Amino acid sequence: MKSRLSCLALLGTLLMTPITWAAEAQPNIVIILYDNLGYGELGAYGGGVLRGAETPRIDQLAAEGVRLTNFNVEAQCTPSRSALMTGRFSIRSGTYKVPRVGSPDGLTLWEVTLAELLSSRGYATGIWGKWHLGSSEARFPTNQGFDEWYGVPRTYDEVMWSNADESNGVAPSIGSKQGWDEKRVPAQYIYEARKGEAARKVKKLDLASKRTLDEEITDRATAFIKRNAQAGKPFLAYIPFSLVHMPTLPNPAFVGKTGNGSWADALAEVDHRAGQILDALKAAGVEENTLVILASDNGGEATHPWEGANGPWRGTYFTAMEASLRAPFIMRWPGHVPAGRVSNEIVHIVDLYPTLAHLGGAEVPRDRAVDGVDQMDFLAGKQQNSNREGFPAYVADRLSAIKWRNWKLQLIQQDNMYDPAVPLAIPRLYNLLTDLREERSVAIDNTWILPLMTDIAGQLKASFAKYPPIESGAPDPYVPPN
Repeated sequence: MKSRLSCLALLGTLLMTPITWAAEAQPNIVIILYDNLGYGELGAYGGGVLRGAETPRIDQLAAEGVRLTNFNVEAQCTPSRSALMTGRFSIRSGTYKVPRVGSPDGLTLWEVTLAELLSSRGYATGIWGKWHLGSSEARFPTNQGFDEWYGVPRTYDEVMWSNADESNGVAPSIGSKQGWDEKRVPAQYIYEARKGEAARKVKKLDLASKRTLDEEITDRATAFIKRNAQAGKPFLAYIPFSLVHMPTLPNPAFVGKTGNGSWADALAEVDHRAGQILDALKAAGVEENTLVILASDNGGEATHPWEGANGPWRGTYFTAMEASLRAPFIMRWPGHVPAGRVSNEIVHIVDLYPTLAHLGGAEVPRDRAVDGVDQMDFLAGKQQNSNREGFPAYVADRLSAIKWRNWKLQLIQQDNMYDPAVPLAIPRLYNLLTDLREERSVAIDNTWILPLMTDIAGQLKASFAKYPPIESGAPDPYVPPN
């Protein structure tokens, strides 16, 4: 375990970093986050034509920047988005699982989001798409640091409510007496909101509105980019698209485009929307001073008939298998990030919080545990190794695995989100370079590694004594117990 002095030294290093990067100019920041886009979907990651649709715009983006093969997320949508916004493992903030309909949910207002940090440094901030970090208006994005928002508070499963009694489809109707009753369970909506104003319901979230949502997201995001570029104002554009979350539905303009089915048509739209964002940056004249990140919040879908492709990795999201933890990640920043670089060093989604905050000239909060580490020198090619060697992998509130370099210690076995989570009497150790599918435990030959693994978990649990985790559903105002 690190001494207090070494921890203070590390903190000092983190807090000094923005002076170096932010002294040049505050870069615009664009985060394109696809929903459940598996590791093996994009051409740059071995997918593309293998999945029925080329992805030329995203592949070109990868050629112009750095591509990570060991970028790690959390096991579910809400935890990953929470980690991105706070730089904290979701087990700390009570957002460690996807909330059920009607249950208290979201980030407490005590959390300091990336949008709040950058807003304090003069950034315009916008989000278009799924928030999933609070379904009450008090916790909407425009109360968590964003100037504007257009999207949904929760998730896209709910578009299927109104389709349950559809008698014209292939699936059997369940009958009006058995189906969703809007009088008992209210419909979900797409919202529009601006900071300081009440949110407005725009239209119901259903199959039709989901089909066109990514088009609307793109239109609003590109208008935001143009508006702030003309004003000379730095901006954070957070664009969490709806694709390819189940039900995977392409825009009507893309239906039949590939001839390879709905999934391929949706993948073609994924690439097209990314291209539209990139074109908007170029047209606005801010391409050179804009850092673009394209990533996914999770591994591929697990539910038939929308299963995703996870490349060489085994498992599905909602588990601690590599197919759940590894996601595509591409970063482009002309003149700062070397073109065509590929790295298998570990980076975690929590690392984006301090990295981007420091680039914008902001300091991370000092009154709480922040798990992310600044990775800009690594991503910029100034150093070959990541500033992170490993991390604990939680599935909901269960510590399920620990990663260290190219090793994985599995504590709970669960291959598919629909499988039971089985605690292992003897943890399994995998060499992820020689056993990509996590099939052969080599623990008995490599017991030397166990102290390194347990130290990662031990440091996290020790920090809980100083910074107790927030309970799921904790109300506002939240006040830390210490």
